[in-house]
Amino acid sequence: MELKEGDRIRIKKKTDSGVVVYEGIVMPTASRNIVIKLDSGYNIGIRPENVEIEVISGVEALKGERGSEKRIRKVKEDLPILSILSTGGTIASKVDYRTGAVSPQFSTEDILETIPELGQIANIKGKVIYSILSENMRAEYWRKLAAEVYREIKNGAEGIIVTHGTDTMGYTAAALSFMVQTPVPIVLVGSQRSADRPSSDAAMNAICAARVACSDLAEVVVVMHGSTSDDFCFIHRGTKVRKMHTSARYAFQSVNDIPIGRVYYDTSNIEKIRLEFFSAYKKRGDKELELGLRDKLEEKCCLIKFYPGADPAILDFFITQGYKGIVLEGTGLGHVSAEWIPGVARAVKQGIPLVMTSQCLYGTICDRVYDTGRDLLHAGIIEGDDMLPETALVKLMWVLGQTTDMEEVRHLMHENIAGEIRGRSVKEKVHLEI
Repeated sequence: MELKEGDRIRIKKKTDSGVVVYEGIVMPTASRNIVIKLDSGYNIGIRPENVEIEVISGVEALKGERGSEKRIRKVKEDLPILSILSTGGTIASKVDYRTGAVSPQFSTEDILETIPELGQIANIKGKVIYSILSENMRAEYWRKLAAEVYREIKNGAEGIIVTHGTDTMGYTAAALSFMVQTPVPIVLVGSQRSADRPSSDAAMNAICAARVACSDLAEVVVVMHGSTSDDFCFIHRGTKVRKMHTSARYAFQSVNDIPIGRVYYDTSNIEKIRLEFFSAYKKRGDKELELGLRDKLEEKCCLIKFYPGADPAILDFFITQGYKGIVLEGTGLGHVSAEWIPGVARAVKQGIPLVMTSQCLYGTICDRVYDTGRDLLHAGIIEGDDMLPETALVKLMWVLGQTTDMEEVRHLMHENIAGEIRGRSVKEKVHLEI
């Protein structure tokens, strides 16, 4: 029997203990085994010996199950208007029944059909900005996204949701935080597990994000699962959030700050979903919408991680390649080896700002304690305070897009512009409730 990728089949396999039945979608494979995706979302490979195969429905029938007509959404006058801007990622992924692979090709309409609860929270309009995996994000895409966010707010959106892949969501959140001055919520959301898996966090995260987008908050934030259960999401400030686990649903944490708040999720009643805020935040209408020259970024900036024995020629390489700004991820309080200090001094004399951050993540830079730190300060290093290395990188790109004057660069890097600098380490109990 010839099987086609995307066929739904039932396999009966004889074993020593009896007959086992499997049902699922035929996936591509380079081996002679039959690989199917089970309804649970997991894949299994089955050897073709001693099996009985029944084709339940062909791939064309499966494609037809979705239908060609989109659900018509009526505008409800008592609900706010939210714009969903899709950039791709797992939350915007689906199974391609031709190949069996999960790929970022869900349109915004697809997301709305998958999560109908969003229509109970707000009037949704949407646009696909990109359909990419987040590792392909870059500065020019941030600029376009910032312009789209600005345009949607200008045209009456009362809140923005940006669907994004989780791997680089922290970078994009920081970029939007610096580029867009907003009078409404801008909420980035993603998922660690695709919608075809029973443990997917996509729907809950999106629903919680919509609740935040309707709130009185007016900042760039990330809303993601806060625990191993489907009970709440944290609201993280866009400049203080980091993905801290490769696959766990509670991967996102606020670093050197507590989350702005929490969204308590209720699967039985959307109306019972409530918000709790832990700290101060900018509120609707506090600031006027602004983009203007704020979206200028200097792309020739880099982030260098120092390690024991690292050759200082690494620094020289980036300088000779024309990089305009460098963020160092140093050890402890913000150190590199003594061999690097002459290179730091040369870079600063050439007008290239170097910003020091810490691999420790928690805590603040202080180069006044040890001799190496004092030598770095004398060489002209800019202390990155308690900024995350990736936030410091994005901020330096943004600062150099505004000015190239070294004293002004130094001043802006120390100025708390979008909540990126807190000044002292914070790791409270709220982080540990997982």
